[in-house]
Amino acid sequence: QVQLVESGGGSVQAGGSLRLSCVASGRTFSRVTMGWFRQAPGQEREFVSSISWIGSISNYADSVKGRFTISRDNAKNTVYLQMNSLKPEDTAVYYCAARFVPSGSQKEHDYDYWGQGTQVTVSS
Repeated sequence: QVQLVESGGGSVQAGGSLRLSCVASGRTFSRVTMGWFRQAPGQEREFVSSISWIGSISNYADSVKGRFTISRDNAKNTVYLQMNSLKPEDTAVYYCAARFVPSGSQKEHDYDYWGQGTQVTVSS
């Protein structure tokens, strides 16, 4: 079992930055691949980024490449999503997710555990 708790969401103006955190507990974090997804009102949940537990290989959705950075601190059991140059279309509930496979995935159903989500609102 893995419990995930996100934090760091909030309201920001376009062009601003936020850093999301996700703390994991319950299992060896260093052997867990982490992902970030988001869901805007009326839309399906979509992949944002992932980071593997082997080599910390990161992957990003095209819509956030060059603006968002995922990282992990295994000593703190935490994964981060640094979001810069935020746009109104980044407004969504952001979820972290975990899977016990070395590589990342962009598919929602490949992840076994989910956090409760944190709201990010970007105003123009």
